[in-house]
Amino acid sequence: MSVPRVIPSLLIKGMGLYKTTQFKDPIYIGDPINAIRIFNEKEVDELLLLDIDATTKGKEPNITLISEIASECFMPLSYGGGIKNIDQITSLFQVGIEKVVLSSLAYDKPDLIREAVKRFGSQSIVVCMDVKPGYFGNYSVYSHNGTRKLKVNILEYAKRLEQTGIGELIISSIDKDGTMTGYDLNVLQYISNEVNIPVVACGGAGNICDFKKAIDAGASAVAAGASFVFHGKRRGVLISYPERKELINLFNYYQ
Repeated sequence: MSVPRVIPSLLIKGMGLYKTTQFKDPIYIGDPINAIRIFNEKEVDELLLLDIDATTKGKEPNITLISEIASECFMPLSYGGGIKNIDQITSLFQVGIEKVVLSSLAYDKPDLIREAVKRFGSQSIVVCMDVKPGYFGNYSVYSHNGTRKLKVNILEYAKRLEQTGIGELIISSIDKDGTMTGYDLNVLQYISNEVNIPVVACGGAGNICDFKKAIDAGASAVAAGASFVFHGKRRGVLISYPERKELINLFNYYQ
């Protein structure tokens, strides 16, 4: 069987690499270029790069930094944060980004998403839904790095996003982010059962067994941050990634 994609998720704040817990309390991890070089050596499937300051502070994508990172990256690189228009999307593709990840823009300007899909292709346009459970098991969707609650039904919104033609949907759990306690399998299963585009699980992975649980819940790929940058109970900074043989054995074992 083919092994699902396992994607390190890296958070940029200013010029540095950080890791959050539940979208708060960013901890400095180091220089993003150094992290990229380590992931190159480990031959990761794909990288997800998100600027956690850009949208909330009204900043544009830092094209200079993104270009430097993309030039060092040997694997497909996705970027999200601060994207407001087609010209910015064009600039990101020109410096080597393979996929753009949109969030608040998908809610505010769905027609622009359709235009981006038409111009660049479905495979290049991804939307990230930041979600959080509320009372009675209901989920809410947030934008602007989890600071704005959107007035939408989560399932209806997921279907609406699918209709724009996007190629992939990232489900990012705010409550699970950085906790390393496992993905929110309920929301993954809920959404993946209702849409026909690939769903990427993000937020909560603590070990490789969590990857398989997310895939079993309906995800097509998994993204993780803390489990790839922290080590041990004291959460010392150590960039890591499972060996290909380890992932093959994991998924074959559970097949």
